Amino acid sequence: MIQFNFKPLFIKTTLLFGILSVFAGNAHAQSKEKKATPKPTATKPAAVAPSEATIPGLSAMGITEVFFKKYKDDGTEQAIDYLFSTNKLFTDTAQISGLKKKLIALKQSVGQYLGKELIAQRNAGKNLYFYAYILRFENQPVRFTFMFYKPKNDWVLYHFKFDADLDNELEQAGKIK
Repeated sequence: MIQFNFKPLFIKTTLLFGILSVFAGNAHAQSKEKKATPKPTATKPAAVAPSEATIPGLSAMGITEVFFKKYKDDGTEQAIDYLFSTNKLFTDTAQISGLKKKLIALKQSVGQYLGKELIAQRNAGKNLYFYAYILRFENQPVRFTFMFYKPKNDWVLYHFKFDADLDNELEQAGKIK
């Protein structure tokens, strides 16, 4: 039986998780700073056509469904652009571009996308939801996790990460304690 060593992939995804955690923390800190700074009201921004992310009433689960449809039909870059467009605080285009590149590289190593399965769904109250999905690829599964927050009326992305360390978790869960 041939075994593949996915440890380098695990290390890369772990590093990405750290980057995204810092990114999410910075976005949260920026939101606190923006609350303290009064906004000028003299100018009115130009009208922008709403994306699917800003359609009132779109649920957190609805955002993930649109994300996966874009991921399958339009590709990684468009799906990530859509996902991060739900939260106006995610403005660091360099970090988002880095994430896209890592997901594209991952996709090249794990093969063609075959589908997804929701494996966990949790909430903390009515305004913070967590979803974990297993994405099926030709060569191995990958986990995507999303956290959404609803500060007022619309759901926004609060946290996103992906990893391929599922085998270690399942092995640990199967051990006798």
